[in-house]
Amino acid sequence: MPDADRRDMQEKQLLNHLTDKEQRPLPGRSNHDENLSQCEKKFQEAICVLLVELCERFTFFGIVCNMILFCTVKLGYRNYQAAIVNMCFVGTSMLTPVLVGWLAECLVGRIKLVCVCMFLHFLGTALLPVVAFPFEDVYIDRRHILHTLTKREQKIVFYFALLTASLGIGGIRAIVCPLSAYNLEDCGPKELLSFFNWFNWLVNLNSAVVFVSISYIQQSVARNLGFLIPFVSVVMAMITIHMVRGEMIYKPKTDSSLLTTFGVIASVLKKTCCARYRYFSRGVTNWLDHAKENYGGQYSETQVESTKSLARLFPLFAFQILYRTCIMQIPSGYYLQTMNSNLHFSGFILPVAAMNVISIVPLLILVPILECINSCLFSAKDTGRSPTIYIVVGQLSAALSVMVAGFSEIHRKHFPQVEQTLSEEVLLVSSMPCFHLAPQYILLGVAEALVTPSCSLLAFRLVPERIRGISMHFLTLFNGAGCFMGAFFVHAAHTGTQGNWFPHLLHEGKLERFFFFLASLMMVNTLGFWTIAHRYNNLNQEYTNEFRGSLPEEKLLKHEKATKHYDSIL
Repeated sequence: MPDADRRDMQEKQLLNHLTDKEQRPLPGRSNHDENLSQCEKKFQEAICVLLVELCERFTFFGIVCNMILFCTVKLGYRNYQAAIVNMCFVGTSMLTPVLVGWLAECLVGRIKLVCVCMFLHFLGTALLPVVAFPFEDVYIDRRHILHTLTKREQKIVFYFALLTASLGIGGIRAIVCPLSAYNLEDCGPKELLSFFNWFNWLVNLNSAVVFVSISYIQQSVARNLGFLIPFVSVVMAMITIHMVRGEMIYKPKTDSSLLTTFGVIASVLKKTCCARYRYFSRGVTNWLDHAKENYGGQYSETQVESTKSLARLFPLFAFQILYRTCIMQIPSGYYLQTMNSNLHFSGFILPVAAMNVISIVPLLILVPILECINSCLFSAKDTGRSPTIYIVVGQLSAALSVMVAGFSEIHRKHFPQVEQTLSEEVLLVSSMPCFHLAPQYILLGVAEALVTPSCSLLAFRLVPERIRGISMHFLTLFNGAGCFMGAFFVHAAHTGTQGNWFPHLLHEGKLERFFFFLASLMMVNTLGFWTIAHRYNNLNQEYTNEFRGSLPEEKLLKHEKATKHYDSIL
């Protein structure tokens, strides 16, 4: 009996052991399940961010595509005034992400600010159709019109809607879908350039759909469909609410900020203006070193060195201002040329903004070709070459585009004038087919395909990881400055020549002189960038000559990355 009891006890212990082993998960299974859930969440987050980005660009291009036509035909603006309004709205939409990003970082919580910006975006996109489409064809009965506004009331609501929409756009771009949300920190130059190329390709494909569909809706009799823009805004808000509830809103690192960068520069400028610091620069190698604590400043060595690496990119950013001014001719000068050309094609009137698709087609074609070129440029033996040649060629293409626009304007005036109806208004336009303007659109499309991804790569790659978001903010600031410079050029050209260089009636003025003037400035800008392009040739060089990763923070960061890499291999 004792032996039988002992045998039963052993069998029960063995059975309990096997049962516990079956119920207890394997050592790697829980980690595998956690990693799988994290991957699924990251994938869902990336899809949501991309959808929000596309919806935001859809509404943005929907507002921009026919703004000049609305301002000139409905609000009675002159051509130069409509062009200035359009460029200022685009420039404001580029600057507001920086402002909203600062508010989210310093004053207001990110979640609260997202909700406020989504409301502002919907309010702006809902008010614009109310202003743009008076709905005189929609009656309560035969005697009462559903909606009428005076010109003054239309202008007030119009500008208020543009302001609220631009603030909403800024919040969406800065908080919901910033570039840092795509997790590009560990990507090499080849992967980064490929990402920027295809991201630009996808955004432009979205804009092509907008320019064809929304522009036709806004010009056609089916004007009630203009509410498609606020509907897309509602869809975007629903996706954003899902991201907020799922805690998918990106939270950037707080170890550096835009205010810190401005503070370093301001403190140095303040010191250099004081007389008692006249001989202070003898012991430093860079003018920004004055802000270091070792030299009497109030900023750490890490903060100052990061600012120095960012300051190296300021010449690159500055040469993008005039380039962006040329790009802004598509929704301003080129738009006016197209609006004053013959839009009839096989018995069908083309939307004015549909000509923008001609500038997008080269970009959609060039991106796959550039991917093949990049595979050779970033070969296995030489992974540090910089695509600065793309920027030079792209800026040259932009200069040629504006020059061709000047010759096209001279060519357009040789055609007799005909009557053409746009938005129920009869206009006298040139009988030249609008497709004669295609070469200038194509050249600007080629320029955009080459310049924008390359500049984004340099701005992202040539600075420390902690300030890459700030670097992209500065690139956005300079691009916005290019839009406002374009508005300044238009106003100065109209005022200085008494409306001759940017006329209200194109056949009575000399718009080609404005284009030739801008093309000459762009040629000088291209030559200037070509002289400094060698500074950005090596993508694998250290951030500055003085900053070689010797700081304790940099060593600790590299050690943490190596540890994570070792753990992932295990």
